[in-house]
Amino acid sequence: MIEEKYITNRIKELCDKKQMSMYALSKKTGISQSSLSNLMRRGSIPTFYTLNRICEGLGITLPQFFSDDIGKLELSSEQKKVLRIWESLTDKEKEAVEIYVRGMKLK
Repeated sequence: MIEEKYITNRIKELCDKKQMSMYALSKKTGISQSSLSNLMRRGSIPTFYTLNRICEGLGITLPQFFSDDIGKLELSSEQKKVLRIWESLTDKEKEAVEIYVRGMKLK
């Protein structure tokens, strides 16, 4: 179970990591500063829609928000390109790519 202030603590942590103020996050998300301030001060849990907008403002996905591996938050443009291609593949194509990549790694 997630502790009561996990989400607000995580938002603060990610803003600090990206050197982003609450004002900048407000501008990127379209969420008013007062709404963000109230959310952070109360430690309340935002709606899914609000949290998704915050993630978009931070340039991350919801799974990345809840990930323990902070080092994987930033994807390079090359990684994003490969991920977009990967997401367009069928299951059979993904399996073929995995086999191919494993074979390359063994060499």
